[in-house]
Amino acid sequence: MLKRLLVVLFLLNVIVGSSQQINPLQTKDSLQQKEWVDTILDSMTVEEKIGQLFMVAAYSNKDENHEKFIINLIEKHHIGSLIFFQDQPIKQAELTNKYQKLSKYPLLIGIDGEWGLNMRLKDTYRFPWNMTLGAVQHEELIEQMGVAIGEHCNRMGIHMNFGPVVDVNINPKNPIIGNRSFGENPYNVASKAVAFTNGMQSKHVLASAKHFPGHGDTDTDSHHKLPVIDFSKERLDSVELFPFKKIINEGVAGVMVAHLSVPTLEPNEALPSSLSENIVTHVLQEELGFKGLIITDALNMKASANFASPQEINLGAILAGNDLLDVPLNIPESVALFKKALETGQLTEERLNHSVRKVLMTKYWAGLNTYQPIDMDGLLEDINRIEDDMLHRKLVQESLTLLKNDAKILPLKELNKNKIAYVRLGDDDGQLFLESLEKYAKVDEVSGTTLDELIANLKPYQKVIIGYHKSNKNPWKSFKFKNNELVWIQEIARNYDVILDVFASPYSLLQLKSVSNINGLLLSYQNSEFAQDLSAQAIFGAIDVHGKIPVSINEFFKEGDGFFLRSIDRLGYEIPETVGMSSIYLSKIDSVAKVVLDEEMAPGMQILIARKGKVVFEKSYGYHTAAKQQEVRNSDKYDVASMTKILATLPLIMELEEQGEFDINSTLGELLPELKGSNKEDLSVKAVLSHFAQLKAWIPFYTETLDSISKKPSREFYKYNRSNEFNIKVASGLFLRSDYKDTIFSRIVHAEQREKPGYKYSDLPYFMFKRYIETFYKKDLNELTQDHFYGSIGANNTTYLPLEDFSRKEVVPTEKDSYFRYQLIHGYVHDMGAAMQGGVGGHAGLFSNANDVAKIMQMYLQQGYYGGINYLRPETIRKFNTRYYAHKMNRKGLGFDKPQLKENEMATCGCVSDQSFGHSGFTGTFAWADPETEIIYVFLSNRVYPTMDNVGLVRKDIRPAIQQIIQDALISE
Repeated sequence: MLKRLLVVLFLLNVIVGSSQQINPLQTKDSLQQKEWVDTILDSMTVEEKIGQLFMVAAYSNKDENHEKFIINLIEKHHIGSLIFFQDQPIKQAELTNKYQKLSKYPLLIGIDGEWGLNMRLKDTYRFPWNMTLGAVQHEELIEQMGVAIGEHCNRMGIHMNFGPVVDVNINPKNPIIGNRSFGENPYNVASKAVAFTNGMQSKHVLASAKHFPGHGDTDTDSHHKLPVIDFSKERLDSVELFPFKKIINEGVAGVMVAHLSVPTLEPNEALPSSLSENIVTHVLQEELGFKGLIITDALNMKASANFASPQEINLGAILAGNDLLDVPLNIPESVALFKKALETGQLTEERLNHSVRKVLMTKYWAGLNTYQPIDMDGLLEDINRIEDDMLHRKLVQESLTLLKNDAKILPLKELNKNKIAYVRLGDDDGQLFLESLEKYAKVDEVSGTTLDELIANLKPYQKVIIGYHKSNKNPWKSFKFKNNELVWIQEIARNYDVILDVFASPYSLLQLKSVSNINGLLLSYQNSEFAQDLSAQAIFGAIDVHGKIPVSINEFFKEGDGFFLRSIDRLGYEIPETVGMSSIYLSKIDSVAKVVLDEEMAPGMQILIARKGKVVFEKSYGYHTAAKQQEVRNSDKYDVASMTKILATLPLIMELEEQGEFDINSTLGELLPELKGSNKEDLSVKAVLSHFAQLKAWIPFYTETLDSISKKPSREFYKYNRSNEFNIKVASGLFLRSDYKDTIFSRIVHAEQREKPGYKYSDLPYFMFKRYIETFYKKDLNELTQDHFYGSIGANNTTYLPLEDFSRKEVVPTEKDSYFRYQLIHGYVHDMGAAMQGGVGGHAGLFSNANDVAKIMQMYLQQGYYGGINYLRPETIRKFNTRYYAHKMNRKGLGFDKPQLKENEMATCGCVSDQSFGHSGFTGTFAWADPETEIIYVFLSNRVYPTMDNVGLVRKDIRPAIQQIIQDALISE
């Protein structure tokens, strides 16, 4: 890798090194800047000038004695700068205001914030580490991150950030740089560093490129001893120095000098580079032409502190050519030594003024000529913004790197044919990763105390996702696999199709002896929440993957490797602002939900909102019942009632219609021979699905099966134990006579038609279509929906007869039935007619959660396409989403409900487009999709608890009210 780079970079090096340097500290109003600097400089005493050279370490988590110590240095020794370390932003801001007020000249405030303020301060924002950013292929995103960090610094009264790190990390064993580097390619490092610098300095926060002349190719930590960088001048020019040349030419305002032994540049191998005139003056200033502020690395580090006394080191650093001393020790003694050096001529006043002038120019450049105290109001909110999350997520998404994709295992498809396991390795948490995977398919966490046990437990599975999770606390944490983990990965990969997702440094891959058996290898770099969430989305094809690995890994992967993976349009998960919605406005939904709970309109609910293929709001509220013993979770299943029509029966109807089995003008008599000769023979599919066929709204079949005296299930029709004669389970411990399904259909066939023409919502068509579909396919409706749609679409929480697949605690109860089944309806369909069909009705019987409903609605919104599969044709969707009787003031499409046409109707909020469609359910459910705004809205509840007389949700138009909030949350684009 290195030899290849040397040739390319030699030519670039010539170009980069040829530009004329300007002073990056000089502002546009240079005359005013010069006047301000000269005025202050001319008024300063020698002691005040010397004080400007010190940037002292200050803390916000220490006691009053530390504050007194800092105040003494400000008032007595006139220090000109502070660098704050941990830990509280509010306290730091208060201290900054206090110290600034006490200082005769405005203080320059610095911080180590390579990945944001959170590097030093709690409760502040952190962005990804540089190694993660090294994989990103869009420099404008890195620049945006620089802008954001600059804005955070401004808000905190910070004027200088010690970043970016421009060290080229050639050595994987580097204990201190590693993840802090953009990678091993000098050009990539330079480009990323320039972008970061341009962004941050656009907000007048001084960047400080570090660690000059390059700390990347060493396995020694300069915090503990002096590292040696022993390479030729050609090598240094082409690798270590290349990013510095580039960033200097592009206008970086500061450069931090490291404590390194560089024999090629400084013959005295014991002399740290920070104290070397050859390196600081001759190389950095003369050869590279840097005219900005030169800062030492922290002078309390052992690599420099071991060389001489603190005061001698401080003086030596200035004599070497540095302008600002970072974390100097022994300030009083240093001031005395500096004054003595002035007296002896070892330090000239001209040399002193040179650095003081640059410090003052920096202060003017940073706006300290018009200093204002930090405004404490809203401080935490301003440094933890939604915009920062948006950018962070984008950076993480763009960093994800697909290194292997044998047989195109990713994105995972054919979800109905693959049983998926997740195996967690590493010593950090992977729960969010698992939860995110489970949004797409049924994924089981599988473990074992031994390898044999684990392999045995994995036998039922076809695909195994291994998540390797290491600490995301800081970039110095160990990323190494344990030996047994390396063995386990190879053995699992030998037996199963494996996707390895590494939430750690790419250098962890160096431990792998082979990657040949690993089918898919995704590099996620860090174990952050965003990385876990977005990696799961990438695995299932909800987002594109673009990243390129910034370092080489043995013979397996070269720097710059990475496959492009295109999304297959599954639902993704994002924050509202990403898709042009206001999270603040959407939070008003919480208040509406509270009203629902407080007024007992329903014991609980799920609400989901998606836009442009991204779920941006998914919350569960309340409890399963009024007893408040079990909170509603996003994975819980609700009886969706009549939404079954468009989620189960209608897609099968559309599928058969587009296959040419019938058309919308076909008659029911043509579909069902049993209807010939009846008053329903000539009813068209179009009229029936539009609820315009004069069918009765419903038939209360169950009332005819009740005892005339007790009004309870008659022993003629029901038994409490299953038998061949009584095998239709209508509820727990209650079985209907086996032949009664035919009785139900006969009642429908012979039912009288309504005399009055026009629109009338009816369940009866779906009894007939269920019979037609099941007869055609010779399968039950519940099997057909799984086989044709739910299994492959990943609707693994959607099913008829939920207690066959899920525990009772995962299913939300509906009603306390006191009129038919006389029990709590829990895990059985609420609708009486569907219950009398064994729980599988064409009009009701489906159970689901909001996330799964959204998948099916998104398939409709995407014109029949979802997850790489064309379920239906666009023309079919359009055909069924058309009002054919609008001229008769019938708002219905074919199966789909549509926005109201009459003033007294309340199908929707009245704020959605005419192209929108959806359906509601009697149990308090609602799903709506709008092609115009690309919004999906799902509301699930059990408003019929405790009884169906609980109609507050309907009377107060809660579902339309939430829909209005959603519409109002749209941000003008």
